[in-house]
Amino acid sequence: MASEPSLAVILSSGEPERLYAGLSLLVSAASGGQRCAGLATFRALDLMLDEDLLRRVQEPEATPSLSWAGRETFARSLAELRTTAFELESLCLYACSASVETMALSATDLEDRLDGVISTPRFLSQAEGARLLFV
Repeated sequence: MASEPSLAVILSSGEPERLYAGLSLLVSAASGGQRCAGLATFRALDLMLDEDLLRRVQEPEATPSLSWAGRETFARSLAELRTTAFELESLCLYACSASVETMALSATDLEDRLDGVISTPRFLSQAEGARLLFV
């Protein structure tokens, strides 16, 4: 991490609504000038890397609490939020090393989006002193 973050979020949920909440926290804080860091693990990492996220989150089983009409709006919002998170200079997003290994991901799967691969203990060490949230 370039400098110590003031907010660190571990993104673990594969529920699109929870990923949205976690990314909203990170993007809002980073857009406001705070240094932030996120660690995407397992199911959240899968969503973060999904090339077809728009279609995926519009499936009723992926977002059962949303209305049919609301799914399209939510899908666009989540995709835009994810894109913004990838682009913000003050937000570092990492993939969990155990997740990368067990999901058989390669460097090319991550290189254009995330800032690298890091273990959870190392992420926690580097985020020491930051507000830490688990989503």
